[in-house]
Amino acid sequence: MSTSIFKTFLNFTRNIKTTGAIFETSARVENEICSKIGPHSKLVIEYGTGYGNLTAKILERLPKDGKLIAFEVNEDFVAAVKAKFNDPRLTVVKHSAVELPAYIDQPIQNIVSSIPFTLIPKEEGDAIIQQSHDHMADGGYFSQVLYSKFHLKRFKKHFSKCEVKVVPNIPIEHVYHCLK
Repeated sequence: MSTSIFKTFLNFTRNIKTTGAIFETSARVENEICSKIGPHSKLVIEYGTGYGNLTAKILERLPKDGKLIAFEVNEDFVAAVKAKFNDPRLTVVKHSAVELPAYIDQPIQNIVSSIPFTLIPKEEGDAIIQQSHDHMADGGYFSQVLYSKFHLKRFKKHFSKCEVKVVPNIPIEHVYHCLK
């Protein structure tokens, strides 16, 4: 890893309202949240790259002809991810997930998100979930990591099936897999 734990902690806590975290995502969470990505995943969207740990796992699972569009609002994280990866399948954009429609031209098979829904305005969060659903292919998955099941009702309003996997971690994390 190119960043120190201390630097990561400082950057995450300095930007807590946009990161929603104080440490990077664990390998267990990375594996679970990316578990729905497969050979059918031609377009994958990532909301919130951080330093690119999830990005790396997505690219590992993404087919050779797949495409990953990663949204990130933090300039430091955007720069770090752009410097870390030289993969033609990846496009990193410095915009909020609310801007999704401007960047896609085909149905999305998977969305992998670490958006801190607890810390963003409810209206913005609802708009992100609705737009995501509207632009997903039937059978597509929206996978979200959060620290609780508190937001499950929000996702169930839009998706036909939602399951939550509890991932042992400090703190315990919940990965939502929501099927369109």
